[in-house]
Amino acid sequence: MTLHAPPAGTPVSPAMRQAKQEAQASHVTIGTAGETAEGRITIGCSCGMTLTNGPTWSLDEHIRLHRAEARYLALSDAAPAGMPRLLPVGADRLPLAH
Repeated sequence: MTLHAPPAGTPVSPAMRQAKQEAQASHVTIGTAGETAEGRITIGCSCGMTLTNGPTWSLDEHIRLHRAEARYLALSDAAPAGMPRLLPVGADRLPLAH
């Protein structure tokens, strides 16, 4: 299979670019890191979710995963209908509650 780059000057979809920017702006850490009674390190996200380390992951890994999931959901919602996907999408797919 041969992959072809889009012609020079072909813009990235404005809707997808906007979705990525909005996801990035909506998921930033806020405040300072704190420690729970159990010894876990936490920090808040501007979306309202509390990010934390765990027994096998660091706080940094949780922050990176959270931001990646936010970008994926935003881009998935903005992608053109009919675009082939690795993961199924549909109107019934909603993000997990915080």
